[in-house]
Amino acid sequence: MFANLLRYRSYRYLWWGLLSIAGGTALYVSHQTTEPPNGGTWQGYVLGTWAALLIVWLAWLGIRKRSYRARSGTVQGWTSAHVYLGLAVWVLATLHCGFQFGWNVHTLAWALMSLVIVSGIVGLYGYINYPLQIATLRAGHGRSELFAELYELNRKGRELAVRSSADLQLAVQSSIARTTLGGGVVAQLSGRDRSEFETLEGGTQPNIDQSPVIDLVAARLTRADRRAEVGVLQDLLAVLCRRQAVLRRLRSDIRLQGWLKAWLYLHVPLTVGTLAALVVHILSTFIYW
Repeated sequence: MFANLLRYRSYRYLWWGLLSIAGGTALYVSHQTTEPPNGGTWQGYVLGTWAALLIVWLAWLGIRKRSYRARSGTVQGWTSAHVYLGLAVWVLATLHCGFQFGWNVHTLAWALMSLVIVSGIVGLYGYINYPLQIATLRAGHGRSELFAELYELNRKGRELAVRSSADLQLAVQSSIARTTLGGGVVAQLSGRDRSEFETLEGGTQPNIDQSPVIDLVAARLTRADRRAEVGVLQDLLAVLCRRQAVLRRLRSDIRLQGWLKAWLYLHVPLTVGTLAALVVHILSTFIYW
């Protein structure tokens, strides 16, 4: 869906964006006076007004997406225009200021706008690529089904652990109890695994990706000499390996979903900041110039 919005109506808004850039560039090069191009010339005022109106319209997308009865175009069309005209507005705003930057509110407005555009590009990349990755991870199932499978594997793992030696029983059961999944913002976005398992000595060992406990059971399997013990360890190893695969899928799913949401917590506040800085920029221009 998000790839299609870039091709919406045969790239209609890509052409609109390119025409905006071409028109803005033509205005910029039409400057003929000895004074360097800047926002105070008539070309600068036209470019600035053009860019400001586009910024306000682009910020309206968040409201349009929630206006389910609106008839002013489809959300897909608005989003396609948002992408291409959002890139064009950066060129128009840069031409408006004549590439003159300094430590003032005018450059602050430009910088905030640039950060909004960069965060938008990051969000667009995520929405184009991550949904397919998430669908592949889930293999046609929902996240709740993956959790249901994990709970069943936990139950089987505990039952099999009871039939093994004391140290393996403690290691496996504590590894299940001490498995971490999700957590805070950083943990979700990084997929960090702080899982542990306990030992008979009374301490704990890291159990990143469940590999240490799996290696422990596999090593014990190679030394097992009784058929009954071998059977239990083989079943336990199969459950732990399957559990490891499910946990990997869940961690990746949580991480990708987290990134799809996290960029909005940057994009939206930056947009609000840009609008505020734009208002100050406009008011200060008319008051002091």
